[in-house]
Amino acid sequence: MSSLLIKNADVLVTMDDSRREIKNGGLFCENGFLKNVSPTSELPSSADEVLDLSGYIVLPGLVNTHHHFYQTLTRAVPTAQNANLFNWLKTLYPIWARMNPEDVFISAETAMTELALSGCTTASDHLYLFPNGSRLDDEIAAGKEVGIRLHASRGSMSLGESKGGLPPDSVVDSEENILKDSQRLIETYHDPNPGSMLQIVLSPCSPFSVTSDLMRESAQLARQYGIHLHTHLAETQDEEAFCQQMFGYRPVEYMQSVDWIGKDVWYAHSIYVSQKEIELYAHEGCGVAHCPSSNMRLASGIAPIREYISAGVKLGLGVDGSASNDGSHMLGEARQALLLARLRAGIEGASLSGNDAPPIFTGRQALELATRGGAAVLGRSDIGSLEPGKCADFIAIKLDKLAYAGALHDPVAALVFCAPQNVDYSFVHGRMIVKEGQILTVDSHKLIERHNHAAARILR
Repeated sequence: MSSLLIKNADVLVTMDDSRREIKNGGLFCENGFLKNVSPTSELPSSADEVLDLSGYIVLPGLVNTHHHFYQTLTRAVPTAQNANLFNWLKTLYPIWARMNPEDVFISAETAMTELALSGCTTASDHLYLFPNGSRLDDEIAAGKEVGIRLHASRGSMSLGESKGGLPPDSVVDSEENILKDSQRLIETYHDPNPGSMLQIVLSPCSPFSVTSDLMRESAQLARQYGIHLHTHLAETQDEEAFCQQMFGYRPVEYMQSVDWIGKDVWYAHSIYVSQKEIELYAHEGCGVAHCPSSNMRLASGIAPIREYISAGVKLGLGVDGSASNDGSHMLGEARQALLLARLRAGIEGASLSGNDAPPIFTGRQALELATRGGAAVLGRSDIGSLEPGKCADFIAIKLDKLAYAGALHDPVAALVFCAPQNVDYSFVHGRMIVKEGQILTVDSHKLIERHNHAAARILR
């Protein structure tokens, strides 16, 4: 039995039900699970590994609920820099069609390394095209190298341009192959147990790239095995118009028609929803991945997160694809969520005053979305907060950085109000994967070189 003791943190943010913030705090864990989270004076005095974090703030590992790892290969592509979602996709589909299995591996390793350095310990990724023999297995192999928890989504596209969909026929697959491979991946890799490092999700890409039959059959298969479902939904007004023309429904109504409503479902974006649809999400237990940077980058809109929170909808953060962000920084995404929510409140409240003005979104609320909020969206009760019985997933950030100078009146809030920084330490299931600001599990210099070579090749 291996044990780990963390002691003397200036502040330990638990994100437990009481939202305790423990001064001079610490934690003790065995075999990757937390046994004690308390002031240092109440912890055991020894362990197999002991780390003194005086001068640091400790908080739960951050949870990323929506990403497209492979898009690190196409960051800042000139022809896609100034496009909205549909035009951005049409520009990039032919480039992504040139990827091979090694590209998928390298891009996934790059994205997860970037996430780990930014404080992410659990990430959900959505891989929805598989050109030239690529498989989700390539991404899964990269996840094992980096060492963060992975919810690997078997995405899919089956509705090509010839059938009225958005993607070119060259990047879609047959529904028979999609369902067969989905079942293979579930049976090969999915681990539903507490502490799981790998779970499989079924994720038909979007209403404009898959058929209704595939949506229904994917839902049926997922529920047969007890796994989660994920898709893009209500991201843009173009999508809303497409759904009404193609299916005769608004996007959320369409989800109802194909059995995609329930506590095992979460959607990326969900910007264009009505109050009635928000209440449906809350009543049925649907989750939402809020992706503020991508929504701003593609001029998609501002998600109604205040209404989601008020209604009790499960809400987490997603950095989204690295070609629509164009980065993978979870603390940065929490800051964007904070700022965008305040911008929306200011716009809506411009003609209001006093008690009628919308409430201001707080720094701690942003951190909550990035931790326990994301865990709830992914259906994980074993991560997202630092409590006995949960996984020993936590990060530590040194407070003597230049970015925090003068901001230590409230170091917890400073993490999102100040410019986002990388973490100094990250532990996943009690295993150190970032030490003194450096990733331990991969050679980042060689990775960057390999990644840039692959990116240049697919852009030709």
